[in-house]
Amino acid sequence: MKEASEHPAVILLSELLSIPSPSGREEQMGQLLVRKVKAIGFPCETDQAGNVLVRIGCREKERPLVVIAAHMDEVALIVTYIEPDGRLRVESGGLLPHKVGERPVDILGDANPVTGVLAVGLSGHSNSQNKPITWNECHIITGLSPTELDAAGIRPGAAVVPARMMRGPVLFGSSSDPLVAAWTFDDRMGCVTLLRLLEVMHREKITPKISLIVAFTVHEERGGIGAKVLAHREKPDVFIAVDGCPITPEAPLFLDGRPGVWSKDARAHYDQRLVRDLCRMAREARTELQPAVYKGAVSDASMVYDSGMAPRVAVVGHVRENSHGFEVARLSVFDNLLKTLLVFVRNWEG
Repeated sequence: MKEASEHPAVILLSELLSIPSPSGREEQMGQLLVRKVKAIGFPCETDQAGNVLVRIGCREKERPLVVIAAHMDEVALIVTYIEPDGRLRVESGGLLPHKVGERPVDILGDANPVTGVLAVGLSGHSNSQNKPITWNECHIITGLSPTELDAAGIRPGAAVVPARMMRGPVLFGSSSDPLVAAWTFDDRMGCVTLLRLLEVMHREKITPKISLIVAFTVHEERGGIGAKVLAHREKPDVFIAVDGCPITPEAPLFLDGRPGVWSKDARAHYDQRLVRDLCRMAREARTELQPAVYKGAVSDASMVYDSGMAPRVAVVGHVRENSHGFEVARLSVFDNLLKTLLVFVRNWEG
């Protein structure tokens, strides 16, 4: 087992994992992405919501405007109450206690992050019943007083994420095509893929046949807010989210290097013409997409569509296991996803 690799996707992932980016606190990630995009050679902009946009080609009436987007935020814990002894009560809209576990965490205040340790449920030496743990039974041990926490800018509403030392990435399994694991790389790997896409487009001087916006959006985990702001303003003809494809009982996908494509989720039945075209592009890239139907999941794309802000939407991404936990994917999936998107931006005309 090893913790590092010279693969460009893993190098970028490791760098992005070092930046906490919970919904509503994406500013550090946004600044890093701006630096990365400018270093590649593209101009970019940050809108009032915090989305980072790269415009490629002028918008022309006869060409569809396509947004290809990955969200930069991560699901996190939220402080709900500060106890008199400095313990923090927390909740989460997307994380389960057993997924996070008893581990060091970073509490994001107004100043530098404060380290704490999450305590999940009762002691293993107790006679507690074998039942699921809820966030009501959990707390964060800080070792600080409420006054000291206040001085650090930690208040109800502050976000909490696993400490950097607990995030990975870790490579394991077959050396020829290893698995890569990291703490909820939803959707850092989407951001990695779009950065790599921009690198190739700039290096090879690729001119799409469409008007294109490559976007890194905020607040996906809390309602797709950044994507909705973007779509409301830009009015795209097509919105494609680059996100994970979790393995679930209703979507039994495989960690075999093939990316996934969402066919339906809780908010939208995706544009089947786009699904067909993306599958064809994948075959041209010498890979294949695994279609998936999700009962509970949603994406930036389906939330934009559900809000009436884009007429055609799709999602492609890396197939992953342990969704919203210490996630696992096949390393080759990231190259195959990149190759598929490169065929799309080279050839797709709408």
